Amino acid sequence: MSKTVGDFFVERLYEWGVRTIFGYPGDGINGVLGALQRAKHKIEFIQVRHEEMAAFMASAHAKFTGQPGVCLSTGGPGAAHLVTGLYDAKLDHMPVLAICGQAAQTARGAHYQQEVNLDRMFQDVADYVHEAAVPSQVRHLLDRAMRTVLGRNGIGVLVLPNDLQEKPYEDPPRKHGSVFSGVGYSKPRIVPHDADLRRAAEVLNAGKKVAILVGAGALHATDEVIAVADRLHAGAAKALLGKAALPDDLPWVTGSIGILGTKASWDMMTHCDTLLMIGTGFPYAEFLPEEGKARAVQIDIDPTMLGIRYPAEVNLHGDSAETLRLLLPLLEQKDGDWRRHVEQQVKESWELLENRALQPANPVNPQRVAWELSPQLPADAIVTSDSGSCANWFARDLRVRRGQMYSLSGGLASMGAAVPYAIAAKFAHQDRPVIALVGDGAMQMNNMAELITVAKYWRLWKDPRWIVCVFNNQDLNQVTWEQRVMEGNPKFEATQQIPDVPYHRFAELIGLKGIYCDNPAEVATAWREAFASDRPVVLEFRTDPEVPPLPSHITLEQAKAFMGAIVKGDPKEGSMLAGVARQVLSSILPKDKD
Repeated sequence: MSKTVGDFFVERLYEWGVRTIFGYPGDGINGVLGALQRAKHKIEFIQVRHEEMAAFMASAHAKFTGQPGVCLSTGGPGAAHLVTGLYDAKLDHMPVLAICGQAAQTARGAHYQQEVNLDRMFQDVADYVHEAAVPSQVRHLLDRAMRTVLGRNGIGVLVLPNDLQEKPYEDPPRKHGSVFSGVGYSKPRIVPHDADLRRAAEVLNAGKKVAILVGAGALHATDEVIAVADRLHAGAAKALLGKAALPDDLPWVTGSIGILGTKASWDMMTHCDTLLMIGTGFPYAEFLPEEGKARAVQIDIDPTMLGIRYPAEVNLHGDSAETLRLLLPLLEQKDGDWRRHVEQQVKESWELLENRALQPANPVNPQRVAWELSPQLPADAIVTSDSGSCANWFARDLRVRRGQMYSLSGGLASMGAAVPYAIAAKFAHQDRPVIALVGDGAMQMNNMAELITVAKYWRLWKDPRWIVCVFNNQDLNQVTWEQRVMEGNPKFEATQQIPDVPYHRFAELIGLKGIYCDNPAEVATAWREAFASDRPVVLEFRTDPEVPPLPSHITLEQAKAFMGAIVKGDPKEGSMLAGVARQVLSSILPKDKD
């Protein structure tokens, strides 16, 4: 049997280092699926329940391995389902290749069943997208797509008509109009010029109160960030995707910043005179120093991300670790009261978070769920979170230890990413425990179905510790509080209230372990039981929706809006006010010691 285009395509993927594909089958991509079968498991195919989840998994695979993620779908509806997950990867600068089927070439342009102009549909999300037309073209399309994905940390989309996949493969002929491509790409060493490094050092050396902000671009530069911070006697805050860039046992690490951030981060950014931003596109500029109050230096591997959040005096285009190593010898050793001030703020911030977590609620305080998890997390744990109120507790209440990994949908902040992220993390690191924090809204949206994927595959994993923690409060909680605090509107129950679902019992129905907890005194015990399980767990906590996800700093406008919501008559006014009072007064109220 001659080699088909599908066979060549799979072989070429393997040559590029692809070993895992997340996807869902369909007749539009059968030629590639047949080739995967004939390749005899050289590339592992992970069958998901929905193509959107496959794209999320590809994005997460890139985040947790540093290698490109690959997802696959049929054409038409299957390809359209990929889009959200691909945007997640795009906005977080993750390298992902999507492989899509298409209607037969003979039917293209005939308004045929499932015929969609995919190259146009993917035009915005993809850095490179093309539909193949002849067998000899597939070689350079795949090579260029992979090189684009790797070189730009971008999105590549290849569209393969189903009849083309089954045709005999042909190398490009040696004649005019043919091109010849090859496999392979190595990232270059990108560092700033010496003169720019000296300019940056002058700014940082002149500062007396230096604050550092790290993002995902600093995840591989932990040692270098610590060395620079110690030289400058600086404090450091973390954007959400950079949560694992610095361990929280360092007393000068203020934790998360922004709406989900800590009081210590707000205080540091308010009072600093110099800002060093490393590998971050943190979007909320109102949580950075007021313009003109601080001099700034920024480091980023992507030049388009420089100078778009705060007007940096020196913008350094380069790899974070490499640039910091070159910058360090140019920096003067600082001392003084600034770091001691930051450390005191960090200490008080952790005390405030503990007080808030241990306040009584009806029935379980959601902050306590994360607070009790934190000391039980194994040293090599991987933690994912969904968007929504659970991201607040993920951001603030979990103390990072070195060696742990944390991530979520950052730039897109999409609901529904936590479980597919956790599945991809487990396939990439089968011997490590994985925990996903998920709101009940995201579970109902799409995450429950992917528990079936876990049930299908978990026996293949070396370590069965895989836990989904569901915050069941029957409320789309983050938006409820945004309506109250940002818009001044009472809770709109028609949009916010969601059905009560027994998530732990669903887990049991499909062969996983289910644990239910509605008693604050048993939260820590429930976590211990989950970690001791011989199979994946759905751990469901009945949490209080009236515990507010308070920002690190409440503006006058937010306070006015909240009062407006009360005046208009919130349907949960009594419990809402009680919840807010406990959180605002948590530093003086006694902790709930059960």
